[in-house]
Amino acid sequence: MTGVHGAIPDATADRLARALTAVRAVAAETLRFFNDPSLTVMTKSDRSPVTQADIAAEGILRKELLGAFPDDGFLGEETGSTAGTSGYEWVVDPIDGTKSFIRGVPLWATLVGCRQGDEGILGVIAVPALDETVYAAVGGGAWHVRGNTPATPARVSKRGSLGEALVCSSAFTSFDDRPPSMGGTAGGRAARDGLEEACLISRTWGDGYGYLLVATGRADLMVDPLMNAWDAAAVETVIREAGGRFTDWQGRERIDSGEGLATNGLVHEAALAILRRARPDAG
Repeated sequence: MTGVHGAIPDATADRLARALTAVRAVAAETLRFFNDPSLTVMTKSDRSPVTQADIAAEGILRKELLGAFPDDGFLGEETGSTAGTSGYEWVVDPIDGTKSFIRGVPLWATLVGCRQGDEGILGVIAVPALDETVYAAVGGGAWHVRGNTPATPARVSKRGSLGEALVCSSAFTSFDDRPPSMGGTAGGRAARDGLEEACLISRTWGDGYGYLLVATGRADLMVDPLMNAWDAAAVETVIREAGGRFTDWQGRERIDSGEGLATNGLVHEAALAILRRARPDAG
C-alpha cells in the first residue's frame, strides 16, 4: 500500500490493512461459488435474492474485522448491526450485485467501509471476478490494483460536461421503484430520462463496479435511485479520495438518504440539477 500508510493515522492504516486482508479472503470464498450450478439461492423478506455465498462472505468479514478490532461496531447487509464501543463502525456488503452474481455476470463487488462517528475513514471496492480493487483512506488518496501489479493512484476523469459523459446505474428500471416520499415513479423517470438525454453514453455497469469505474476515470458519473448505507459507505471515501464527489440527490454528503450520486466533481452540479427534479420538495 505504498503512498498510504505515511499519510494517515495508525488506527486507520491498521484497519485498512485488515480490510484488504479480509477482502482477499472473501474473494477466494465467493469465487468458489461463482458460476456454480449448485449455488443455493434464497429470497429475503424484501424479495431480493441472497445466496450461500453472500452469507459465507459476510461471515468472513465479520470474523476478520471484529476479530482484529473487537470493540468496533459492525453493520452488514445480511447479518445486521452489532454495536461497538470504540467509535468505529464497519459497514459492509459482501456481494453488491447478487443478481449479477447469480447469473454469472462478473461485475459484482465486495464493499467494505469504516466510519469513525459520522465520517467515513476508509473504503474498499473489490471486484473478484475481474481481479480489480480500489481502496482509499481519508488523507491517503485512492489506489487501484489489477491482479498482482503494484497499486497505482486512482483518479476520476477530467470530462467537464454531461454531453461527453458516461453515466452508469445499477438498473435504469429501478428509477421507477422510488417510493412517493422520494418523488415516486414519475420523479424517478424524470431523473432517468434527463440523465440519459444529457449524457453521451448510459450503461448499467452498476453496483460497486460502477463506482470503481468512476474512481478510475472510465465512467464520469454513477447514480443509484435506491441505495442502502452498506452500498454507500465504502464508495463514499473511495470517490472523494479519487478526486470526485459523492452525495445524495440533494447534494448532501451523507450515506443514509436512500440514494446516491458519484461523479468526477466536474459534472456534479449539472447532474444534481436533473436529479433534484425527482424530489422537488426534499430538504
